[in-house]
Amino acid sequence: MRSSRRRSLLLASGAMALASTARPAWAQAYPSRPVHLVEGYGAGGAPDIIARLIGQKLSERLGKPFVIDNKPGATGRIAAEFVAKAPPDGYTLLLVNINNAIDAAMKDKLGYDFVRDIAPVAGIHVVPMVMEVHPAVAATTVAEFIALAKQQPGKINMGSAGTGSVTHIAGELFQLLAGVSLYHVPYRGAQILPALMAGQVQVYFGIVASSLPHINAGKFRALAVTTATRSHVLPQVPPLGDTLPGYELSSWYGIGAPKNTPSAAIETLNRAVNDVLADAAFKAQIADLGGTTLPGSPADFAGLITTNSEKLGKVIQVANINLE
Repeated sequence: MRSSRRRSLLLASGAMALASTARPAWAQAYPSRPVHLVEGYGAGGAPDIIARLIGQKLSERLGKPFVIDNKPGATGRIAAEFVAKAPPDGYTLLLVNINNAIDAAMKDKLGYDFVRDIAPVAGIHVVPMVMEVHPAVAATTVAEFIALAKQQPGKINMGSAGTGSVTHIAGELFQLLAGVSLYHVPYRGAQILPALMAGQVQVYFGIVASSLPHINAGKFRALAVTTATRSHVLPQVPPLGDTLPGYELSSWYGIGAPKNTPSAAIETLNRAVNDVLADAAFKAQIADLGGTTLPGSPADFAGLITTNSEKLGKVIQVANINLE
């Protein structure tokens, strides 16, 4: 409990950077030049889609371009470390997602400490994940897939967007609860999608936003969503918890900044993001991707990161997940 409280306090303190560093004149000028929003998974994936949507809206609201920088690799950790070491001036931001909460749980294995080095700014949205298989897999339900996996222990390939990613941990949680053994095959970010299409892997726990077009096109077969209730974009697909009680996991996105970023910049960005989230057109765009908006303060976003870090850290420990 003491370590949990310390993580929460560190996140909250990062979100509320020292007020003395912000001058009124500076606050009025921000942003005075383009802002770079860094995402760590490459073009075409769900993070890139979200970064471009929120970046465009923030550009419109704040009057300066929000440039999307793709820095893929190491399950987003290259991007996170880049931002952690960037000048704390509000002009280099990180598209934060649930994988960064995993980083917080695995800080001893990384070259940076996400809680210490990144200040939470604002949440963007939360979205279900989906258990999906290649159409050639002889299973149309979760129960049928579990039976198939038990007949072939260790022989069904489970793809992920990288070791230690939420797509990996979602699969590990499934194996723990279902009592099956799958063979994990990590890919680099969005490269997992063509691998599943080609049948190089048979099952993947993907983000609805990037998987939905392929599911609708019949390239993937959706067996279950990972949330407690059905998704409005996949109403025919049952929750995984219907077959495996206790299984529940969602992905989410937000924005972070380097530690010691002036509080005026964080406050300006938080207000702008929340204004975007209240916009009906943006809500509709997020809904089309299967998500719901996630408004709140920097402290609210800090709490979400801490809660997920603790939950997923337990799966990491039990499944003995180690970074490559």
